[in-house]
Amino acid sequence: QVQLVESGGGLVQAGGSLRLSCAASGTIFSINAMGWYRQAPGKQRELVAVVNNGGRINYADSVKGRFTISRDNAKNTVYLQMNSLEPEDTAVYYCAADVARTSMAVPRRYWGQGTQVTVSS
Repeated sequence: QVQLVESGGGLVQAGGSLRLSCAASGTIFSINAMGWYRQAPGKQRELVAVVNNGGRINYADSVKGRFTISRDNAKNTVYLQMNSLEPEDTAVYYCAADVARTSMAVPRRYWGQGTQVTVSS
């Protein structure tokens, strides 16, 4: 089994900052991409930011210049530093990781339970 545990969500005023963390644990041989998605009420889940095991990063246009994703491979942990938060950033944020549990396994995606981020105006 693989578990992703998120932390760091909460309530913040517009213009403020939050830092999300997500640690993967369990039977892990390797992790390819790790990233963050979010889902606002009444909307589809969308990609926020992703980093692969080579360090390549992609951001949603809406968060470029405000959010920074980083990864600690030794700890199987991914972070999301969110600055200049806007009410439109309010959503449940989900961590995702593409994990191979053995050297022969095809990586599959695992999800965290989600953490609420609320930005007040």
